[in-house]
Amino acid sequence: MTTKKENPYQEVLTQLIIDIFEKSNNKPLNYKQVASKLNVHDSDSKIAIANILTDHPKNSPFLEVEKGKFKLRQLKVYVIGKVDMTAEGSAYIIPQDEFENDIFVAPRKLRQALHGDIVKVHTFEKSRGRKKEGEVVEIIQRAKTDFTGIINLSQNFAFFIADDRKMLHDIFIPLDNLEGAKDGEKVVVSIIEWPQGAKNPIGKVKTILGKKGENNTEMNAILADYGFPLKFPKKVEEEANALPETCSKEEIAKRRDFRAITTFTIDPADAKDFDDAISFQQLENGNYEIGVHIADVSHYVIPETELDKEAYERGTSVYLVDRVIPMLPERLSNGVCSLRPHEDKLCFSAVFELDEKANVVEQWFGRTIIHSDRRFSYEEAQDVIETKIGDFASEILKLNELAYILRERKFKNGAIAFESEEVKFTLDENGKPTGVYTKVRKDAHKLIEDFMLLANRKVAEYIGKQGKGKNKLPFVYRFHDVPNPETLTTFSQFAARFGHKLTIKSDKETAKSLNALMTKIEGSKEQNMLTSLAIRSMAKAIYTTKGTSHYGLSFDYYTHFTSPIRRYPDVMVHRLLAYYLSGGDKINADHYEKMCEHTSQMEKKAAEAERASIKYKQAEFLQEQIGTEYKGIISGVTEWGMYVEIETNKCEGMVRLRDINDDFYVLDEKNFAIIGQRKKKKYQLGDEVQIKVKKVDLDKRQIDFTLIS
Repeated sequence: MTTKKENPYQEVLTQLIIDIFEKSNNKPLNYKQVASKLNVHDSDSKIAIANILTDHPKNSPFLEVEKGKFKLRQLKVYVIGKVDMTAEGSAYIIPQDEFENDIFVAPRKLRQALHGDIVKVHTFEKSRGRKKEGEVVEIIQRAKTDFTGIINLSQNFAFFIADDRKMLHDIFIPLDNLEGAKDGEKVVVSIIEWPQGAKNPIGKVKTILGKKGENNTEMNAILADYGFPLKFPKKVEEEANALPETCSKEEIAKRRDFRAITTFTIDPADAKDFDDAISFQQLENGNYEIGVHIADVSHYVIPETELDKEAYERGTSVYLVDRVIPMLPERLSNGVCSLRPHEDKLCFSAVFELDEKANVVEQWFGRTIIHSDRRFSYEEAQDVIETKIGDFASEILKLNELAYILRERKFKNGAIAFESEEVKFTLDENGKPTGVYTKVRKDAHKLIEDFMLLANRKVAEYIGKQGKGKNKLPFVYRFHDVPNPETLTTFSQFAARFGHKLTIKSDKETAKSLNALMTKIEGSKEQNMLTSLAIRSMAKAIYTTKGTSHYGLSFDYYTHFTSPIRRYPDVMVHRLLAYYLSGGDKINADHYEKMCEHTSQMEKKAAEAERASIKYKQAEFLQEQIGTEYKGIISGVTEWGMYVEIETNKCEGMVRLRDINDDFYVLDEKNFAIIGQRKKKKYQLGDEVQIKVKKVDLDKRQIDFTLIS
């Protein structure tokens, strides 16, 4: 066999291969494609090409970007990327080009860059065995300039210490910039200046949140930390207050009238914003006409108004443990747009004619007016389903029957049923948690969900199937990609430790065996952990104009149409659907793609804020339980300890390795375990352990446990 060293034309051949990649715009190619483009067909030359592509990857001009496929390694002097700070004050820059390796930057070379900032880095040759090092030469975009934390006041100046553990610099506050903040108070501070050569930035108090540890202070601090505003600007409130409460005769005349048809809403007992209503009537041919009526937010929120700009910036409503921070002012979210009972309301509707087998015979999309006859809580609707008596019992029971068929069909087609337990708290009048419980999803929840899924899918399908290639109509989809095979294999190996075998040969088989697993583990102690690990092995769903399908639901087309009061993408979907229904032509897809990216990001931030509020309340709850023993399940392992989730209340804390005294334990990453080096005792993900609450740090939202042997 000819090796690279024996090939006398190696240098020439390497240059020819480089030329091929350059001519192909550096598209990933395998060695056969390169050979074909070089018009080379003999096996020795093909082997020589394969060897040039694969040998000496460190100094090779070629980079393997996926198995067997290569690109030209672009040896850039300057790289743009995102700062990922370490606890020691150094950072790794994650390049925007996904094929570039991370770049290490020492603390003194960060040049005032902070965690999450987009920066330009000058790279230089590796040292001390690291792949690549660099120095920040420009801060292109700050991730944030506002931070929450505590004021430390002295006679002549103040310092601000941020809650964010990745903000490693205290902020200097001149006394003139305190805005009335007192020593020890929790505040929001804005960085206003960072003089050249100064160790600390200079800041100004933007908002005084209040006394540390108080419920209101801490919940507002979480919101501010994730960049969500604490109130609406005056102009936005003024626009909202100017909107008419009643529907004009002219507007009603333009719409399909559903006011005489039985219509109701089913929502959580404490909900105030009713996004969706369902109408039901049996037709003369025996089929059922079911209307999914969604609040017509886009009728009231007009592009480029202050209301619209604010809703877009927020991107979503935020649901913390004890409050909702709405995307739209209360006048809209709980008033004008909310589908309250016994009031005429403007809607955008998806109306379906279904036969007995829940097949869609006819469908219609358009603007409507409705009049809700009854407001059900989930509990009330569930009571009707279980007892078969009550208001609109026959309608609810038939809807439930049809929803069951839709659900079964969805799972048969390969949708995955992830059912994780949702943690809820009982709070006293001061917002202190007095108990923790898990929310159970019953048929009433699923009934609404299945009809919302039907509307979302059919709206997406209606637009998605119009036009081909360049003539496709740009639209906002909720896209969920297929899972990464490697992550899936890792999850499958882990599930096997609990005796669960997964088949992951094809997407369909994966979905089928994941569903079997989810059914099997329901109610088991490992349910939460396995479900969350399975979800983590999936791709993240995003808003985009570029992909139409949803792997987790097994739909070729899917969008979000049903919650415009609390999600901005749904408002975009309503606008586009209305535009296309009225004969509108193609729109600027790039403009909508940028909006999709922003709203996907805000959705992620809202989820993180929600998780932070849950963690805070769990820590607050366990603060009163120091010394209490619980049974838990190991939910995570790291090199410094293991996470344990308490079985009864789902609170999660850490057992630190330094606190386990019977041996010296190290992480076995491959087997999700920590192992004692002398006695070989093993603690593995999913094991049941007995723990005691040792310490709670409310500021860091951290809970420490001690292991009881």
